[in-house]
Amino acid sequence: MSDPYLPQDDIAQLKDTAVEQGLADPMLRSLLFAGILPKYRGSLPMLPFPGPQVQSDLNHMNQVERLIDGTVPLAIWLKNAVGQLTDAAARDLFMSALDRVSRDEAGEPDVAPDLPTGETKEEVVAQDDTVPVEFLGGGALAGSSVARIKVLPYQSGALLQPIALPHNGTGWLIAPGLLVTNHHVIHARKRTAGERPVVDPADFRLQALGSRSRFDYVAEDDGDTEEIPAGDLLAWDEELDYAVLRLAPAPPRPFLRVATEPLAVDKDSPVAVNIIQHPGGEPQRVALRNNIVFEADERDIRYFTDTRGGSSGSPVLTDDWTVVALHRGTRRVSDVSFQGKSTAFVNVGTQLSALMQHLREHSPEVHAEITAAQSARPGPSA
Repeated sequence: MSDPYLPQDDIAQLKDTAVEQGLADPMLRSLLFAGILPKYRGSLPMLPFPGPQVQSDLNHMNQVERLIDGTVPLAIWLKNAVGQLTDAAARDLFMSALDRVSRDEAGEPDVAPDLPTGETKEEVVAQDDTVPVEFLGGGALAGSSVARIKVLPYQSGALLQPIALPHNGTGWLIAPGLLVTNHHVIHARKRTAGERPVVDPADFRLQALGSRSRFDYVAEDDGDTEEIPAGDLLAWDEELDYAVLRLAPAPPRPFLRVATEPLAVDKDSPVAVNIIQHPGGEPQRVALRNNIVFEADERDIRYFTDTRGGSSGSPVLTDDWTVVALHRGTRRVSDVSFQGKSTAFVNVGTQLSALMQHLREHSPEVHAEITAAQSARPGPSA
């Protein structure tokens, strides 16, 4: 049994709110468990009264780090519950719990928020929002460079006991055979009591080499798409939250163009970005254009979009499908507006220029390989 995601006081508050909002209705239980393995649901005890049933379900799910398919039942249940709620305060409570569970299960590192407030709708819609039709074809081509990556945790040179359950993430090709993802995706540990467990460097490398990347995973029934192993771990950094793997064999597919300069934004000239991702380890999805970058510095960009656990490691792309950032996490915020509505979340990505500068300084051979490939790549310059 793993450490709980949420303290017992929070579980009790979620139960009380669920009862108050009608979520304890036995007729809704199947909706709340939608997407959770039926075998696991069937293993949960059944109680004769609705309130204790919700309490029992939450207590059991709170003790389960993840299931054999890599999913986190508590996160799925909370997300389903949010979809059933209309009361703003109740939604806020459940979304806050979902955010904490999602952060801990992914092992995301902390990011200092320093978020501005007061964004207004008028600043982000007063512009021509159309794009050439070729934009769609470019997105499909970019998607062929993006993979769902699964990582199994190791401890002391062996698979983590009693059972090593996979962590899901997203990765993408930056050069022939070179895949970029987050450091915390390869780290493959949930946060416990707000802290990231330490993984021995040898185990970290084993986790990288044991990872499997699946391209062209665009539908649930795509069972015949190949999973490609990593042949080497080339470079990584915990602070910038990136890792570069060499896949073996190198998949015969295009790689993405990357920006060489940091993305700069101005409040009067908002920048739209697109994120190709595998949320929750599911088939590929894309968040298109309704994702405004509202703040950027030399290291980070912050933007509004829709992501979930498993989206970590996704490329953040401008409309010419150039990667400007490596998506690494989602942060809950307050008093921030997007298009005239209050938003609960903001996303954070590492500037590709900062990543490449770090490679230049600490892994010059990897940097040289990437820059040589990027220089030879056709298309508009970054």
